[in-house]
Amino acid sequence: MSQNILITGAAGYIGGSLLAELVSRQDSPIKTLNFSAAVRSEEQAKSLSKLGVNVVQVDLRDEAAVSEVILRNEIDIVVQTASSRDPTLVTHIIKALGRRHEVSGKETYFIHSSVTTVFAEGGGWPFGEVRDTDPLYVKEKEIDGGHPVRDTNIIVTEEAKAYGVTSFILAVPTTYGRGTGEWRKLSVNIPAYVRTSIAHKVVYKFDVDGHPPAVHISDLVAFYALLIEKILQKEQIPSGEDGYYFVMAHRAPWWAIMQRVAEALYARGLVAEPKTQTWPSYDVAADTLGFPRLFMKAIGTSSGELVAVNAYRLGWQPKWDEERFLDSIDDEVQAVLELDNIKPSLFDPVSTS
Repeated sequence: MSQNILITGAAGYIGGSLLAELVSRQDSPIKTLNFSAAVRSEEQAKSLSKLGVNVVQVDLRDEAAVSEVILRNEIDIVVQTASSRDPTLVTHIIKALGRRHEVSGKETYFIHSSVTTVFAEGGGWPFGEVRDTDPLYVKEKEIDGGHPVRDTNIIVTEEAKAYGVTSFILAVPTTYGRGTGEWRKLSVNIPAYVRTSIAHKVVYKFDVDGHPPAVHISDLVAFYALLIEKILQKEQIPSGEDGYYFVMAHRAPWWAIMQRVAEALYARGLVAEPKTQTWPSYDVAADTLGFPRLFMKAIGTSSGELVAVNAYRLGWQPKWDEERFLDSIDDEVQAVLELDNIKPSLFDPVSTS
């Protein structure tokens, strides 16, 4: 019996690339899925309709509308890429999946896209080295102060358990590469740095050389697809409180990245010199880049002691490493010059891509 899957944020960089990947898979259990894609605007809906999937225009903040979409389309699996930091959205989706489970008797699944930043010191993580096999739900509950992404992670686990939905939390790192979706094809961080460098004729770096986790968009969506395959095959894999996955392939050395950005832009005559300067302050960087001041230091300098285990145990084999990434920076710059026609927001859809 075929199952029905809904991808939220399907016009976004990650959601759109994931949808394109899943639709293209004709040699795996994924080919049996019926696809629905959630978008916000009529223009986005028209763009995605060419894929031959069921496109729904819905406001995920509207609980009744979300419930209607999930029940009418008999959705069994939701991949949430629309926001990593809004607990209202995930609550609406999980409640509707719970109702779908209750009505149909079928198992329902919720795959939530979070971010790795909250597991680094710069994101308020106080425990040092962390593996995705650690009791992360318990540890996140122990942290005071509240962080919107962390709070959303906790709500995903608790609400899913309460409504009988099987949940997974994918911590997404800095993501790069050309997207393959129909709408937005650029990530957030590197395009923002390129865009700002061109505008100010200078490439800036931060005073601390961060080395955050990173992944190419093709490797990231390959993991989503692998996880979905495991679900369809009803394999026993970590879920719920144990269902955290760090989808990281390598590290991103920011000083080396920005130096290569400077060289690429200088070669095109777009900046004054082929070397970097240091931001005068984090607030200036945030205001210039259009990022929230509260999160700028974590975004620009965070590294973290994350160790990915669960994703590799499932059989994930990323093809991109740090060397290949650095060698691709010129194409990252070129992609911005060619594709920068949709203004992104840092927290829309997923907040570290």
